[in-house]
Amino acid sequence: MNFYEVTTQLKKGELAPIYLVTGKQTYLMEQLKKQFVKMIPEADQTMNLASYDMDSTPLSEAMNDAMSAPFFGEHRLVIINNPLFLTGEKGKGKIDHATDELINYVQNPLPSTILVVMAPYEKLDARKKIVKMLKKQAVWVDLQEVNENETKKYVGQYLNHRGYQIDQSVMESLIQRTDGQLSAIMNDLPKLMIYCQKEKQITRDSVANLVTKTLNQNIFTLVDLVLKKQTTSAVSLYQELLMDGQSSIQINAVLLGQFRLLLQVMVLKNYGYSQGKLASSLKVHPYRVKLALQTSRHYQFKDLKRAFLGLTDIERQLKSTNESPELLFEMFMLKFA
Repeated sequence: MNFYEVTTQLKKGELAPIYLVTGKQTYLMEQLKKQFVKMIPEADQTMNLASYDMDSTPLSEAMNDAMSAPFFGEHRLVIINNPLFLTGEKGKGKIDHATDELINYVQNPLPSTILVVMAPYEKLDARKKIVKMLKKQAVWVDLQEVNENETKKYVGQYLNHRGYQIDQSVMESLIQRTDGQLSAIMNDLPKLMIYCQKEKQITRDSVANLVTKTLNQNIFTLVDLVLKKQTTSAVSLYQELLMDGQSSIQINAVLLGQFRLLLQVMVLKNYGYSQGKLASSLKVHPYRVKLALQTSRHYQFKDLKRAFLGLTDIERQLKSTNESPELLFEMFMLKFA
């Protein structure tokens, strides 16, 4: 089930006893959490609503609450946050979570309790019994990457409901600067709305002045300059990124990753992969795949490969020598050009 389907059900008052919410769309996860809270009347929330952070609280406390009847109300809402025990990762804390209690509860939930497990992770450990049980018994809400069209629709509706307009070209600019990340866009919208409060029209200038390009977006520009062999401009942008506080190793790693993506997209496209299948197979945001497809049409495989190998050599030297990162990149550009 996706975000729109579950929110529609909640607005209709259609409630399930257990929900499992996964994915790294933090904005949508917070919005969904607010929808769950609305299911409990405000006057009852003090006694019938509880939220537990598994980074600092034992699971047993949340389960004791979930197994309690609501206090003078119809439902009790219990939210479990950051359940790292559902993944294959090990937490830094020393809390030992009794997952057997959750397994037993999932098999026989209390009808008056709404138990919501908020797991802000891309992947759960499917081998674990508790994960299998939750996926089988709970309503599973998957908040993975939102595609470009869904992002535009959501942002457009959000602005329209508040009396604002945005042209398609400005929307494209907003998508481009934020790398198509819905959470990043929603974080920037309040200041854009204040900036454009008088006209109620989000402008290109407001996006240019207030929305900071992501590192990936700057790297995409840098990739374009490298492939066009514009040495002076490429070195200048590289220096700007360093001055902005980005480390040379991080810049090179993201740059290397972008060229790896271009090579993968070029190869898989020849095998008939669509944009959607590429994003799914490579586990990359659909907008990045779209840009990679557009870029790969203009360059040859041998050039992409040569740049990738050159950046691999820079990575090796950054980790094994004291050479200046700027000098290494400049030498790479001169050789590539």
